[in-house]
Amino acid sequence: MDRLRRVVLVVAALNFAYFFVELGVALVAGSVSLLADSVDFLEDTTVNLLVFVALGWPLARRALLGKALALVILGPATVAGWQAISRFGDPSAPDVVPVVLAATGAIVVNGTSAWLLTSVRRHGGSLSRAAFLSARNDVLVNVAIIVMALVTAWTGSGWPDLLLGCGIILLALHSAYEVWEVSEDERLAARALAGEPVD
Repeated sequence: MDRLRRVVLVVAALNFAYFFVELGVALVAGSVSLLADSVDFLEDTTVNLLVFVALGWPLARRALLGKALALVILGPATVAGWQAISRFGDPSAPDVVPVVLAATGAIVVNGTSAWLLTSVRRHGGSLSRAAFLSARNDVLVNVAIIVMALVTAWTGSGWPDLLLGCGIILLALHSAYEVWEVSEDERLAARALAGEPVD
């Protein structure tokens, strides 16, 4: 269990650091999809922190943290959503080179995270497995961003970036909902264990 705690803490730190990198590049390059993907790094940070505290905290405290982290995910997701809505009238093409570089860096971070989590994904229950699957699947999203950037360079259109960004935003909102639901289940379980009525 100590090894699992160390691994998820390292993965959480990697994702939290790259959240700021991708957020900054997305704002400079004008990419909705990259902005939306930065939210995913925050979501991965959240999941790995939940795994870390889940090994030592009681259910009630874990539930409160889970709800707080779900709200944290909603913050940047809302910003990305607003950016997407504001560009629907006239979607502008993002600067392709920084988008490709940032997405390539994201593949490295997510690939490293998945590799680190491979050996411990069966030791922390459903959350640690979810962290592994999320990191692995995120690599595919990063590849999709690179493909989108190539299509953008070919067409000069902002629509590929906008549409991919909307899809990633929806995934981020669903992730926030799932984290909230897990924390709500833990809150009810804590009440049941304490002999309190479950509402």
